[in-house]
Amino acid sequence: MQPGIPNQTHRTEFVLLGFAEAHETRLFLFALFLTMYLLTLLENLAIIVVVGLDHRLHRPMYFFLTHLSCLEIGYTSVTAPKMLAGLLGVAGGQRISYAGCLSQLFVFTFLGATECFLLAAMAYDRYVAICLPLRYGALVSWGACVRLAAACWLGGFLTPVLPVYLTSRLTFCGPNVIDHFFCDASPLLALACSDIAPKETADLLVSLAVLLASSAVIAASYGRIVWTLLRIRAAAERGKAFSTCAAHLAVVSLFYGTLFFMYVRTGAASSISFNKVVSIFYSIVTPMLNPLIYSLRNQEVKGALGRAFSSRSWKASGAFPVSQFFASGGQRI
Repeated sequence: MQPGIPNQTHRTEFVLLGFAEAHETRLFLFALFLTMYLLTLLENLAIIVVVGLDHRLHRPMYFFLTHLSCLEIGYTSVTAPKMLAGLLGVAGGQRISYAGCLSQLFVFTFLGATECFLLAAMAYDRYVAICLPLRYGALVSWGACVRLAAACWLGGFLTPVLPVYLTSRLTFCGPNVIDHFFCDASPLLALACSDIAPKETADLLVSLAVLLASSAVIAASYGRIVWTLLRIRAAAERGKAFSTCAAHLAVVSLFYGTLFFMYVRTGAASSISFNKVVSIFYSIVTPMLNPLIYSLRNQEVKGALGRAFSSRSWKASGAFPVSQFFASGGQRI
């Protein structure tokens, strides 16, 4: 630690090393990640458009699904373009300003935390639909959905405020090369020459608070769902009820599994190379897989996609602009 370093040595920009160790395969990686990024955009946009156009999907579960798709687009777009520019060797593609680095860290954490809360809200929706079907209209009204979604976004926005503020108070006076493809907390802390203990403590506590709070809601919701399903004697009805949760449960397993593994650890104990692989999985692979999971595991979404891409159904489906869907709070006009 060097607390006496003068302010003028503070770094004004960083260099994202990315996948420099894979120089011989960088063009292959560029093509692979570009394809995955474009698929992520197309798949999530398709979900948003299909839910907006098909009145059969104007229900709370799909209202939350459109928010999830918006999150996935933003979550991937925060990191992927800069990573692709670095792989392609674009001039300045690996450089990022100090302010840009903190902004990227803030937005990435904000969207990640919002997704945690949103997945918890979706689990609550499934709990009410299966365990309290007679009260579903009252407990999960459109007003309640809007308030839940707003709370998820607000909670996600507040999550990185303290960690990023503490990062901005650190002094970076040594090497300016970040051994990662985006400004993640752990590799950024490795470059600090001031005391990082408060920042690491805040990261751990905030990560635990977000993950444990949201996962507790999900665990409690699915615990009640399983208990309710076990009391249903007819196997067909039990399977039909569980099928409405299968896609969400798969998405939760993918997202929370990688986040728990990645962030509930101290930065110094982490392997940077291994962190890159895990980061690729939750920042690019998972957002690409989620729309596929929802479309393949959900018959209603599959049917809506089929109708959306059937030219004969456009006039007969009663489609209307997506903007009207959101303007009306998800209700058909």
